Amino acid sequence: MIFICVKWRVKPEYVDQWIDLTREFTEATRAESGNLFFDWSRSIDNPDEFVLIEAFKEDAAEAHVTSEHFKRAQATFPAYLVETPLIRNVVMPGDHWDRLGEFEVSAS
Repeated sequence: MIFICVKWRVKPEYVDQWIDLTREFTEATRAESGNLFFDWSRSIDNPDEFVLIEAFKEDAAEAHVTSEHFKRAQATFPAYLVETPLIRNVVMPGDHWDRLGEFEVSAS
């Protein structure tokens, strides 16, 4: 899978609206056949920073970045941002989350 993590610094006046502003993009991306997960979080240290964790099947990346909803996001999202988002991506084996064995929770 292609595993991607993106940090988005949002202008203060749009922080409270960010999830709504990205909702259509999020829902359309999650509906893509090659999408494995697409999850937003907000930084507890930087309230203007949102972190997007996403993954796609290896053959699905081109379909994602050429989709209409991706193109709309490219055209509209920069106006809401402080800076160009930071990204890390890597191709890794599997298509799932692994369990964190060091914090195993036993059934009670």
